[in-house]
Amino acid sequence: MAGRKQWWALAVLVLPVLLISVDMTVLGFALPFLSEDLAPTGAEQLWIVDIYSFMLAGLLVLMGTLGDRIGRRKLLLMGAAAFGAASVLAAFSTSAFMLIIARALLGIGGATLMPSTLSLIRSIFLDPKQRRTAIAVWSAGFSGGMALGPVLGGWLLEHFWWGSVFLINVPVMLVLLIVGPFVLPEARDPKPGRFDPLSALLSLAAMLPVVYGIKLVAEHGFTLKAAISILIGLALGVVFVRRQNRLDEPMLDLKLFSNRAFSGSVVTNMLGVFAMVGLLFLVPQYLQLVLGLTPVVAALWMLPATVAGVAGALLAAWLAKRVRVSVLVSGGLLVAAVGFLALTQVSSGGGLAYVVVSFTLLGGGVALSETLTNDLVISAAPAERAGAASAISETGFELGGALGTAILGSVATAVYRSGLPEGTAESARDTLGGAVATAQQLDPAQGQALLASAREAFTQGVHVTAWAGVAVLVYTGVQAFVLLNRNKDSAVRI
Repeated sequence: MAGRKQWWALAVLVLPVLLISVDMTVLGFALPFLSEDLAPTGAEQLWIVDIYSFMLAGLLVLMGTLGDRIGRRKLLLMGAAAFGAASVLAAFSTSAFMLIIARALLGIGGATLMPSTLSLIRSIFLDPKQRRTAIAVWSAGFSGGMALGPVLGGWLLEHFWWGSVFLINVPVMLVLLIVGPFVLPEARDPKPGRFDPLSALLSLAAMLPVVYGIKLVAEHGFTLKAAISILIGLALGVVFVRRQNRLDEPMLDLKLFSNRAFSGSVVTNMLGVFAMVGLLFLVPQYLQLVLGLTPVVAALWMLPATVAGVAGALLAAWLAKRVRVSVLVSGGLLVAAVGFLALTQVSSGGGLAYVVVSFTLLGGGVALSETLTNDLVISAAPAERAGAASAISETGFELGGALGTAILGSVATAVYRSGLPEGTAESARDTLGGAVATAQQLDPAQGQALLASAREAFTQGVHVTAWAGVAVLVYTGVQAFVLLNRNKDSAVRI
């Protein structure tokens, strides 16, 4: 492609990435409104949030391979149409179950978008330096979107109903559908081999029981049914891996994992997002329901995180010319860990400054590290397998996000429930939003007492989640340094 057209193509490819990352975080600010309007249970609320990421994680490998076969641009445009339609369904949902279904469909649409964008960058930017810059811009869009989600969501919720946070997807998808065919080249594997339906079925069959088991743990604790479900999923995962090793033309090329830069980067992304997204589930509720900020005011206080995320991504390409990648990736994660540490200091009576500092450090640190790990992932794979490689990376990312919400969200919920006095109404024990609604139905004295105990219990849940995030990010930072420093491709200055 000509130089100018390359960058126009990149601008178009950033659009779906921006929206998908916005969708991962915008819902946090809408949860209090959803709780009041749709009255979801605690388990339904978790499903609404993380079914999107779980569907992405379950389908990305299949969709990445499909894009390599039928064409990455074609798959991208098909996904844009599906994503726009599912957004309309989500916006006008009339029950928690309907919204869960709509979010699942959004996840299916998103699974076609994510691997296509990164793999098309691999095809469009053949020069390594230009590709690194392009991935930095792509990562800046992703990091900026995660932080922009609460800002945009806060403004919309101040002026419109909660469904508006989904309708913002529609005009952006229309732009992609209209402009994409003119500026994006088609790219595919010239020799894709035979498609294996059994491998595709096994990849889904392995993921879904694990997802179901995790949800059972979130709702009822660790039961026999949950354990059996998770074990079935893991067993099917082993069958899937063995089948890929036997096939001459596997759906998932496991040889990619023999590259230490590739495998280390995928694991680093997954664990980093695991910690961060678990926090993003809680903090918007803390700002609104504990500190009492309006959606717009709460969102504006998160703007520094947006700036830090974009700056961290763009700075990564420049720093990588001067500092070892292993040092930069590890350092970014440790900076993010300090951000989590700041969050352990918040209280039910205040802590806004700690939240701002926390999110600023998180945004900059995670964006810096993940820009470089994404570059390592896409550079390690052959051009014809770019879709599959991107899909593996994004699968780790989305699975980490979904597990972060499910596991850390469940831990925070358990801490919240245990911190409430005995005899508290079940509607208040499910969620903090439920406690606020219940308090409004009581006399003023009882309502204030319930709110005080609920806010304190929720804050304790934030503390536990923050400490868990510190531990995960410190471990991930050390692991990334060891794995990437031993890799001859990532240990040199690039």
